[in-house]
Amino acid sequence: MSYTTLLLDVTDRIARLTINRPDKLNALNRTVIEELGEAVTRIETDDSIGGVIVTGAGPKAFVAGADISELSTQGPVDGKARSQAGQLVFRRLERCGKPVVAAVNGFALGGGCELAMACHLRVASEGARFSQPEVK
Repeated sequence: MSYTTLLLDVTDRIARLTINRPDKLNALNRTVIEELGEAVTRIETDDSIGGVIVTGAGPKAFVAGADISELSTQGPVDGKARSQAGQLVFRRLERCGKPVVAAVNGFALGGGCELAMACHLRVASEGARFSQPEVK
C-alpha cells in the first residue's frame, strides 16, 4: 500500500513508520491520522513484521502536534471527531502486540507527544523537546 503522508519500510522484520510532512513539521492532519490507522492495521496483521520504529521526517520535528491550518477550518463537532479518531489510532498503537518504539528528534508537541507516549518505548535525541502546550 502506498501513502501520501507516511513512509513504511520493512527490513529484517522491523517496520520503520515515518510521518513524512517535514515542510509542516510532520503536523497531524486528517490524512495522516487515516493513513496511520491503515498502517497500524498492516502492522498488526502482517506476520513478517516483528516490531515497529515510529519517527518523523526531517531534523526539526518528530510531530509538531495538530495541523493548525486544518483545525481552523473545522467546527467543534468536526474537531471533536478528529481528536477522537487520533486517540483511537494512538490507543491501537499502545495496545499493539508487537513492540513499538518512538525515535524522537526535535519537537514532539501536543498530539506528537501523545503519539510518542502511545509507543511502548521512547528513544530521544539530545535535541528532542516534549510538550503539551494546550495545558498552559
